[in-house]
Amino acid sequence: MGGRHISGAEQIVSQEMVAQTTNAMLERAFSHTRGQADFINIVVEKIDKNQIQEVPLLSVHTVPGDDVVASHHAAQEVLVRAGVTLLAAQSGMTALLSLIDSMGGAMLLCAVCGKRLDGTGSRGVRVSRMDIDDKQGLGALLTDRGINNTHVREALVLASKVAAAPGMVAELCWSDDPEYTTGYVASSAGYVRIPHCKPVGSLLGGRVFFVKPDAELDTIITYLSQQPVLVRPMICEGV
Repeated sequence: MGGRHISGAEQIVSQEMVAQTTNAMLERAFSHTRGQADFINIVVEKIDKNQIQEVPLLSVHTVPGDDVVASHHAAQEVLVRAGVTLLAAQSGMTALLSLIDSMGGAMLLCAVCGKRLDGTGSRGVRVSRMDIDDKQGLGALLTDRGINNTHVREALVLASKVAAAPGMVAELCWSDDPEYTTGYVASSAGYVRIPHCKPVGSLLGGRVFFVKPDAELDTIITYLSQQPVLVRPMICEGV
């Protein structure tokens, strides 16, 4: 019990790829920048193809942020453009900045008043069962923009699933990886990368999902944690 969450990963693969994928995840667990794991939990679950929902890959953009203060201001502006009130955007920012340790899941906040709605405490709501339909295509797409790395690939897939959730307005996130400081705001309008969302070396990171006031929380949480999703790349505009 207890301990610190280091990293998580999700993939949907054919049966023939299970062993190779499992070995790759084991290697990742032993070589993460947040430290070597002393407990690894790998779950292999059979998924019926008919259960899989397809969602579009979000378009990718980058906005400037010269330092942490400027980047947080830029993130709030993007959130407001996505439909989050300034009050709620500030509440979400405060929630992330107030973390004393990283969360394995996300906080759900009302996109209007900023009140936290989920009752999961420090655990948060975990997003699971998602992958990209065309890994090579995504890699080529991101390579063209000079941002083809594990952080972007995995976050973009997760954000694309989240943006398609019923009642979802936007997401705010930055990584708990001490060497990766770029955060993002994502919504149905796109995935907006924002550099310098935290100081280099910080182990604190997390994500906030802003949902509509009348959203059905149980439906959202079930979708996020249980609905298998394959993200299909479309044309990814911007940089």
